Parts: sequence; structure tokens; C-alpha cells
Amino acid sequence: MLTRHIKLLGLLAATILSSGALAPSSASAADKITLMVGGLEKQIYLPFMLTQRLGYFKDEGLDVELLTEPSGVDAEDELLAGAVQGVGGFYDHCVDLQAKGKFVESVVQINQAPGEVELVSTKHPEIKSPADFKGTSLGVTGLGSSTNFLTQYLAVKYGVKLGEFTSVPVGAGDTFIAAMQQDKIQAGMTTEPTVSRMLKTGEARVLVDLRSMETTKAALGGTYPATALYMQTSWVEAHKTEAQKLANALVKTLRFINAHSADEIADKMPKEYLVGDREGYVKALADGKGMFTPDGVMPEGGPETVLAVLSGFSKNVKGKTIDLSKTYTTEFVKNVPKS
Repeated sequence: MLTRHIKLLGLLAATILSSGALAPSSASAADKITLMVGGLEKQIYLPFMLTQRLGYFKDEGLDVELLTEPSGVDAEDELLAGAVQGVGGFYDHCVDLQAKGKFVESVVQINQAPGEVELVSTKHPEIKSPADFKGTSLGVTGLGSSTNFLTQYLAVKYGVKLGEFTSVPVGAGDTFIAAMQQDKIQAGMTTEPTVSRMLKTGEARVLVDLRSMETTKAALGGTYPATALYMQTSWVEAHKTEAQKLANALVKTLRFINAHSADEIADKMPKEYLVGDREGYVKALADGKGMFTPDGVMPEGGPETVLAVLSGFSKNVKGKTIDLSKTYTTEFVKNVPKS
């Protein structure tokens, strides 16, 4: 009889556990958030790891896992599949996806300039502008990535048709450098610290510089908001508390960047991100700090520039009616406490 009672109690306990009655509360479970970033080591995405290193996610009661992918388009795919809750990637994906009937929005606008550079191999002095892209192989992080978007726009703007050059997915960092060294690409779009590494060795030169607001406006015709924390609109609407906490943490980091030197910021980053050249990393960051927004707010006129750029070459976007107000929100960043 006693044995039977023990068995019944065991079955009852198993039933309670499987039903979730003794599981963690839904509030604490919801606080585990996974963000995928299109290259955590890139300076354009620095605020994500910096927020983690400063402990700001934890201060908000969030358990944030940061994953990295070599290309923003891969991160976008993971978001749409529901494998991650948010992406550290370029805002232009929010516009491109709406044209495909999918609604994602920038929750925190991190960059107000792309931070990208079109580099040309010094083996190819004949390439003097994007007008010379015809017949070349051009490096991008991935097909369908923002580097691919911008490369295609620059080519078309300078009179080169999309079928007259080849976009080659080469990632960033060592893979990008190897592709240029081996002449698999004659030019390509990449970010810091890859840019400084190639300029230092003399293997490449700058063709188009999108690291500052001034040079970006000259090349693209206006402010081009780039890196953002973007999420599916449906998720944001259902998780406003978590979205606010994420905004609090990231805006606090943007304020930290604004108030500290590049040297102080570099001290907080993983040493491997400096790729053995701290001086070069710090200089590039000091020169590029202006690309970060001070408050996470979408810069005025930015979405219109992005739409104009995408409409300039993309059959997916050209002629489509895009509601830009649904591609970003300032609700959360404007509610971040001042102190």
C-alpha cells in the first residue's frame, strides 16, 4: 500500500512539472532574449557587445544572448524564422521586407551613417570610380545584404547595369582580405577594422567612404540610417516591456559612447576584436564615432533616403507603396530615462 502511494505521488509530481506549474514564471522566461548581429566584431555593431560588457542588459533584468553571423541577411532570415527575437543589422532591411509583405521595425536606431567603405585593390588602378565597375567582381558580406544593396546602388548611379558586374559574398575580416589578396574580388564594401587593416598594408585604397554623415550625404544624397536593433512588429507589440528594457540598455550605451574616448571604449571590448592592432582600432573608432546616434532616435529624413536608394536599383522595392512610418518606432527610445 505504501509503495502504491509513493508511485501515485511520483506520478502526480511528474504531471505538475510537465504542466509547467512548478516552472519559472512567464515573466522571467520572457526576459531571455536572443539577438543575432551581422558581425559582432565590426565597429558598426560595437554597441551590442559593449552593452553586454558594461552590464546594461543585466541591469535591466534581461538575459540577452548575442549571436553573430557574417552577413546581415543571414540574421534577417533567422528573425523571420522565429529563431531569434531581434537583429543587429541595417535599417534598410525593414524597408526591403515591407515590400515583400513582412513587417519588421527599427526599435533603436544605432547608426546614422553606414560606416562602410568601398575599397579597391591597389592591383587595379584602372578602377577610379563606381563607373568602372563593369566587368569586375565586387565583394559584399552576403547576397541580399546591405553591403550588396549599397554596392548595387553605387553601380547603377554611375551608369553600370546590374548584370555588368558580379557580387561575390566574402564576409568581412580575414575572408574579405583573402578574397582581395587572391584577386577573387577587385573591389568590395567592408567596415572597420577591416578597412584600416587593408589601408595599413597598402593592399587597398578608398573609393567611396560612407563612414561619416558628410561623405554619406555626398554619396547617397542624404542621411542613411544604418545599424539598428530591428524586430518583428508583431513581437514588439506583444512584448513592450522587453522592448523598453532593450531600448533602455542600448541608449545608455550610446550615451556612454558619446561621453567616452575611443581608447576608453576599446578597453571594454574583447581583445580579439582589436585583431592585434589596438592603435589602429582606436584611431578608426575615434574617426568613426560620429556614425553613432546619441539617443537611438531615427534621424530626420533618413528613411526617405533609404527608400530612394533601394528604389534606385531594386525591382523588389521600385514602384511599391512603402509606409515608412511602419519601418521604425521612436516609442521606446523616447521613453528611456534621462539619467
